[in-house]
Amino acid sequence: MKRTAFSWWTGESTKGGSLPTSGHQCRALSDRLFKWGKAQPRPTPEPHFTSRIIPLPASDSPGGFNANSPRAGGHDTVSLLLRDALAQRFAAEHAAREAGVTEEDLAAAPQPAVSFAALQAASLESAAPAGQLLMRTPGWKRALDLALVALTYPIWLPLMLLVMAAVKISSPGPIFYRQERVGFRGRPFMIFKFRSMKVHAQTSGHELHFERLMRGGAPMTKLDAGDPRIIPWGRVLRATGLDELPQVFNVIRGEMSLVGPRPCTRLEFERYEDWQRERVNALPGLTGYWQVNGKNRTTFQQMIEMDLFYAKHSSVCLDLWIMIKTPAVLFMQTLELLQKRALKLAKVNTGPQKVLARTPDGGGAA
Repeated sequence: MKRTAFSWWTGESTKGGSLPTSGHQCRALSDRLFKWGKAQPRPTPEPHFTSRIIPLPASDSPGGFNANSPRAGGHDTVSLLLRDALAQRFAAEHAAREAGVTEEDLAAAPQPAVSFAALQAASLESAAPAGQLLMRTPGWKRALDLALVALTYPIWLPLMLLVMAAVKISSPGPIFYRQERVGFRGRPFMIFKFRSMKVHAQTSGHELHFERLMRGGAPMTKLDAGDPRIIPWGRVLRATGLDELPQVFNVIRGEMSLVGPRPCTRLEFERYEDWQRERVNALPGLTGYWQVNGKNRTTFQQMIEMDLFYAKHSSVCLDLWIMIKTPAVLFMQTLELLQKRALKLAKVNTGPQKVLARTPDGGGAA
């Protein structure tokens, strides 16, 4: 074959008008044929960010999104988008600060419709096990709780042993009582208390009483007076707050704090309005702002307002102030209970005396 017939194919002279016969020339020809027949790859378009929501796959590790996860489908598109979006955001904020723009102006500026950090946090929360709590409370609060629990254990541990013995002697049954409560961010947990009621006591009366308090606006009084469900020494435990002492273990586990709103039951939480449910934005506590500012003398509406105030203004100074004020409030509650008991005993003792002082004909004694 002539040289001109294959010059466009091989791109080199065949030297004599025939096909190449040497091994080197054959390999060069095959390489050119392979390159000519192979499809050329299309250029990859640059990613274009829009405001549509990009679903994030669940994370395999608590640290963040894992692009190599089998659930990620073998693609790291979402991780690249997150990385690029965060890099652009940090670059924009850095440039704005250098230009003299304040943080108030940045906060007032229009934000994108989708927050990639919020989507990633939501993905991590949905992927967490049912029993795992992803707490996002201030670091100082957790450190303060653990430090005070460790420093005061010579006080609360002997008290706990004494109450355990009193409950065991005064009433048959278990010493501790467990109940499901609504905790931080609406996550349920089991609260620990000393049992102050009889075993298998009905709670329907308490639920109806709380519902009346929510609707009627009456003070948040308990059904302790004349309640047959309460065991001996139960009213004293409630008035002094000693029945809440086992919740120290909830504090150690990170489910509660020493200071915070009282955790409500699930039935109570379902009756809350939307704005009232914001009280769970603070970690529940043993004592709180409402407990030292009236407690049983306040209405349900005032309790919610105080809890919301604490959730928005929580600080080290406020927590320390509440802790310092709590013993005095408990002492006043105990004193009030003793005064009520003394008046009740006085009425019981004066009743028979009045009857004996009367004559059989109904007249007064001589």
